[in-house]
Amino acid sequence: MNSDVSGDPLARSFAQLARKADQSFRSLMVPKQPLEKPPLAIHQLGDRELRHAARRISKVDESIRDLARDMLRCMYTARGIGLAAPQVGVQKQLLVIDLDFEEAANPPIVLINPEIAAAGASLNTYEEGCLSIPGVYLDVVRPSTVEVSFRDEYGRPRRIKADGLLARCIQHELDHLQGVLFVDRVTDELSLNEGLQQQGFERQHVQSLR
Repeated sequence: MNSDVSGDPLARSFAQLARKADQSFRSLMVPKQPLEKPPLAIHQLGDRELRHAARRISKVDESIRDLARDMLRCMYTARGIGLAAPQVGVQKQLLVIDLDFEEAANPPIVLINPEIAAAGASLNTYEEGCLSIPGVYLDVVRPSTVEVSFRDEYGRPRRIKADGLLARCIQHELDHLQGVLFVDRVTDELSLNEGLQQQGFERQHVQSLR
């Protein structure tokens, strides 16, 4: 997910969660400075890699942790707040999220095989962007709160309740694991067409869900 959310008060829920994180999260912390050459390339709208359903991870080992570290390096280089493995061409159910990428001491969150266990009844409209569709920012309607179950970077079961920006980012990245992009959920056709055209993307690559 794109990071055009600086100063957003909704990010406080993530900051509170991050401060309570186990010390084990720090094992996956990498420098948050942009790299001249990130280890992985981020695929963009129109690439087939973004349209596959990701596979569950059966064994959480050092190779998965290495992948998460490389994803974080790519995400920080692109100044994003969330990244899913399919965006870098790896069809595995792995997400990395860091809403506070400008604060070096705050650890990211790694979610393996994440699933939404429950979603709140209230809906919220908010502008989203995506590292796979750079420069395009459009309103998307999503549940304002979610409860998510997942495995952490050591394979331990976790469950968190998220609201605000964290809830939105988790839902956005979870969509990637099903081959869904945020533009597929946009209902304003005029804004969608204008936004894509301005950044050189083609409408035919959107798979509208409405």
